[in-house]
Amino acid sequence: MRVWHLPANQLSPLRDALTRTLLALTITSGASAEIIEDVLVTATRDGRDSRDLAATISRISGDSIEHAGHTHIDEISARVPGVWISRGNGQEHLTAIRSGVLTGPGSCGAFYMAEDGIPLRAPGFCNVNQLFDANTEQAGAIEILRGPGTAVHGSNAVNGVVNVLAAMPDNSGSRLSLEHGRHDYNRIKLDYNSAENGVRITANSTSDGGFKEDSGFDQQKLSVRHVRNGAVWQTVSGVTATNLNQETAGYVQGDDAYKDKSRRDENPNPEAYRDSNSVRGFVRFSRDLDKDRQLVITPFARHTEMQFLQHFLPGTPLEENRHYSAGLQTTLYQETGIGRIHSGFDIDLSRGQLEQSQSAATSGSFPTGQHYDYQVDAINIGWFSGIQGALNTKTAFDADLRFEVQDYRYDNRILDGNTADDGSPCPPGFSGPAPCRYARPADRDDRFHNVSASLGVIHDLNEKQQLVLRAAQGFRAPQTAELYRLQANQLNASLDSEELASVEISLRSHFTGGQFDITGYWMEKNNVIIQTSDRENLSDGKTRGRGIEFDGSTRLSDSLKLAIQGSFSRHQY
Repeated sequence: MRVWHLPANQLSPLRDALTRTLLALTITSGASAEIIEDVLVTATRDGRDSRDLAATISRISGDSIEHAGHTHIDEISARVPGVWISRGNGQEHLTAIRSGVLTGPGSCGAFYMAEDGIPLRAPGFCNVNQLFDANTEQAGAIEILRGPGTAVHGSNAVNGVVNVLAAMPDNSGSRLSLEHGRHDYNRIKLDYNSAENGVRITANSTSDGGFKEDSGFDQQKLSVRHVRNGAVWQTVSGVTATNLNQETAGYVQGDDAYKDKSRRDENPNPEAYRDSNSVRGFVRFSRDLDKDRQLVITPFARHTEMQFLQHFLPGTPLEENRHYSAGLQTTLYQETGIGRIHSGFDIDLSRGQLEQSQSAATSGSFPTGQHYDYQVDAINIGWFSGIQGALNTKTAFDADLRFEVQDYRYDNRILDGNTADDGSPCPPGFSGPAPCRYARPADRDDRFHNVSASLGVIHDLNEKQQLVLRAAQGFRAPQTAELYRLQANQLNASLDSEELASVEISLRSHFTGGQFDITGYWMEKNNVIIQTSDRENLSDGKTRGRGIEFDGSTRLSDSLKLAIQGSFSRHQY
């Protein structure tokens, strides 16, 4: 792949462009050899030194993201131990954080995916591919919390949290980059950066022909951030918009087909596609109430819409889903005699819709016509409080608690039951009469109450080493697809919220020019939602996991850094 970088204000002269291309290809900037403090925002919504937090969080810096120039989120997330985001076709992916690679319509509920601390999708409406809704390619940083989240996260922060932090205005200047590669791959990235005006605009457009037949994609992303320091309120405003048009390749089938190099370019499903777009916006207001208290209020809104052909199902039905949301995050920070307290209230109001239809002729239990057409109005409300304090000069602690209510109001807009959409039964199968594959429950309301808590202790062994112990809980309410997108004879899914308990111990070492951390963990998840061989959704599963992770880096010189990370885990289901 070829990459060209040039300042945005000097795009015309070819000589200048070539000169700057050579410089970009041969020079990388380095940091001075000192102990660097990582400031993390994911655990408490404000900047905290990583050594003051018991949660296990890895931060991928903006410089690392820019140097990697990743074309898919798996290329950059592989730098974090215990994390594996498995790459699908185009921009599709499946996620694993201290877990196996989870699949299925509700599996994404195990992970809290956010941009600037605000979930990419509303609670209950996750999608396994939802990280393509974030502009990770031009992020200011990506923070990944492994294990249950903290009190500021709530539902879905079970196995981990991925928080994409947008690039903010600074003095690094503006730039434009052009890339070209095999299979008609082209990408342009624009970064307009004005610290004087408090504005940063990052945008990119990618076109990829794909190495398989009829398997390319076109993708566009735009992020805008504006900072304003007023006399009373300081504000950060943000808008992110994304669009994806993807021609999806299907699996090559047959015994050991993957070993046949001559079939590598085959696409058995040239008709398959995925179109997705999203828009999100927020304004974060903050002010000091007095010298010991700070208030932060963040209203936000989001819209996402997706259409894709399910080539992996008989009859290749078309799914169309969308949801609209508005919400508010509030946090009050207080310095007290016993420590720093943060508490708040969150609310997320959403309306989601899903339709599925099949135009192909009826085949057995897969009928022509509409399979699903439903709407869900959802309310998510959470209250939380946390504290960070010191037991003595060498030992600190943090503790938090969250209570959350998730409410769904489901409205089926076509015929109830498991017949075709006109009420006719599906043709009998090989073993006699059978219901249609798709079942539509009657209108209903569901409500889930959940509580999570965590306690961490951080002990300084010396100036450069810490011993950290953390016990935490995580939960997730059932996703709407697990409750209302039923199959076969199931017309009522009585599901409980998944719950995870975790204990971990870490040894952290910080030294001049580098760091090394090693973490061991044990966790148990209950009420795991599974689908049985009779195609019924049940919350009767249990998993146990234990593992060890290590992560280290050292700076060899001002321009050369060596990093290593790895993990070993064992999971029982």
